[in-house]
Amino acid sequence: MIVLAVDCGNTRVKWGFHAGNDGAAAGAGWLAQGVAAHADLASLGDAWTGLAARFGQPDRIVIANVGGAALHDTLRVLLLGLKAEPAWIRAQARQCGVVNAYRDPEQLGCDRWAALIGAWALERRACLVVGSGTATTVDTLSAAGEFFGGLILPGFDMMRTSLATGTAGLPLADGEAEEFPKSTAAAIWNGCRAAQAGAVERMWRALPGAAICLLAGGSAAALAPALNMPVRVVDNLVLEGLLRIAMEP
Repeated sequence: MIVLAVDCGNTRVKWGFHAGNDGAAAGAGWLAQGVAAHADLASLGDAWTGLAARFGQPDRIVIANVGGAALHDTLRVLLLGLKAEPAWIRAQARQCGVVNAYRDPEQLGCDRWAALIGAWALERRACLVVGSGTATTVDTLSAAGEFFGGLILPGFDMMRTSLATGTAGLPLADGEAEEFPKSTAAAIWNGCRAAQAGAVERMWRALPGAAICLLAGGSAAALAPALNMPVRVVDNLVLEGLLRIAMEP
């Protein structure tokens, strides 16, 4: 069974063709993966039909879209060359072994839900599931597979941008890790990273028992060294969850 999984975020679309095995390890079974900015989506239709010709038509297409209605319409056009009808996922009360404790389960973002399912499939233990992208999401998963709740805060890059655009004279700062930053740019970069790490570590301490942090997203490489906890960086965690959703009986 061939699966096309598509993760439509606020700034980029990530996707993967999968061979349809159980994918027990992160990254296992993916035939091809890619990423495109919203402004560069036109080539995806040809890429996907080319992969379908090479590997076979996808039997299932699963999509998590938090990019809005216009992106939804664009993707429907790009998928016209494929035979399967796309499934646009929404969070459920229970799915793939994960229980959703949100007061209104469908209110949980579909990307967060898919990431939680991916984390549970890969770890089967208590996890802190962190998406470090445009926004940073920090979600809790118990040893029994229950999503307790989580945090949403501005992402690392958004924090830096807000200081550059909302104050007079501060730059859009790049930097590197310093214990005691000695320039304005370094102070901004390290301050924003420390704020991200502090939110993650606070939620991790609230989890009962030992838990691992699964970290994904564009800022994961910058954030991971700042975290004082067991951390596993997983590329495309949302795609791992979408795969499990596609393969659920």
